[in-house]
Amino acid sequence: MTTNDYATARAISEADAHGRPIEGQIVVVTGGGQGVGAAVARLAAIRGAAGVVLAGRTRSKLEAVAADLSCPALCVAGDLSEVDACFRVIDEAAEHFGAIHMLVNAAGFTERGTIDSTSPELYDRTFNINVRAPFFLMQRALPHLRKTQGTIVNIASIVSHAGPPMISAYCASKAALGVLSKNVANTVAGDRVRVNALNMGWTATEGEHGIQTGDWHQRGEDWLAETDAAQPFGRIARSEDVARAVLFLGSPESGLMTGSVVDFEQRVIGSLSDVDPGKAD
Repeated sequence: MTTNDYATARAISEADAHGRPIEGQIVVVTGGGQGVGAAVARLAAIRGAAGVVLAGRTRSKLEAVAADLSCPALCVAGDLSEVDACFRVIDEAAEHFGAIHMLVNAAGFTERGTIDSTSPELYDRTFNINVRAPFFLMQRALPHLRKTQGTIVNIASIVSHAGPPMISAYCASKAALGVLSKNVANTVAGDRVRVNALNMGWTATEGEHGIQTGDWHQRGEDWLAETDAAQPFGRIARSEDVARAVLFLGSPESGLMTGSVVDFEQRVIGSLSDVDPGKAD
């Protein structure tokens, strides 16, 4: 073992010992007022973030999450379908905290619409929030991330592989975000900025509850229990599961990993048969 090997081993053991892999970092989280974004913000604070920037449409929701964090927080309210709002998130984050180390694009928009029924307005709003917003958030953040050799994590979706018929524009937008993540990762690798994406599988969030009990699906309040029981591992994902994967990708724990689009899903993509949820009992 060389001197450098010993130094590396010591650094790893020290990081593991205190469980704070993003100690001192400033983390920007879009969609931070609820669901996955809020879970990422809470876990970032627990894991050592020096500050968290919460961006989203509803200030009251952002402030409620901020009040629950164990680190300083900045709330930036705005509609991310507007490019100026994206720029303002990054500008205010950098001005308030003086640096940016991680950008997590967790904001997303989904509304039911097939290839036959999707209107131009629905298509545009879907792509504006799910693709254009991350594009310009990354663009604005990169000068700061180059200085800190920071990271970007984009929340894509498992439906980017194909997806169900009733969310055609959403599926296409998340596939676009995955390719964009790879392109940007390649562009900034020389600057030692890492960019990865997470293809999030079916996850229980406040937004998903509204979708499942809404006009399209019209499921009862017990939809989650029914859905959980039908899964190979006995449940669909929770926001906290996704947050752990996001912070793995965005922290030094993922090492040199960049340009990856990770399927965060319990069903194997491309498999020809389903899994019996009772087989492990």
